[in-house]
Amino acid sequence: VQLQASGGGSVQAGGSLRLSCATSGRTLSMYHMGWFRQAPGKEREFVAAIGWSAGTAYYAGSVKGRFTISRDNAKNTVDLQMNSLKPDDTAVYYCAAQLIGPMSRPDYWGQGTLVTVSS
Repeated sequence: VQLQASGGGSVQAGGSLRLSCATSGRTLSMYHMGWFRQAPGKEREFVAAIGWSAGTAYYAGSVKGRFTISRDNAKNTVDLQMNSLKPDDTAVYYCAAQLIGPMSRPDYWGQGTLVTVSS
């Protein structure tokens, strides 16, 4: 199984970015799919996840109301729309997959994509 994250970049505070994660190797339509992030000098933390049924999304409190996670099982992709970005959102973002939810200890990880938010 491979998870390929893309869409990172640099943006000013208040801006938006959209991350995308493409899966290959096997279908992950029954998996919880999600995103974690790791800022410099900090532990990796949960950001958002979505169950196999696209209506079951859940978020970390720090991003709730600003980030939206979505998935397309037909395309084997999961996206993270990030709005109203803050400098504290600067991190490497990793997509992840876990068979049994809620997302806590992923079975699979992507390689990470860097998001930099400047003030």
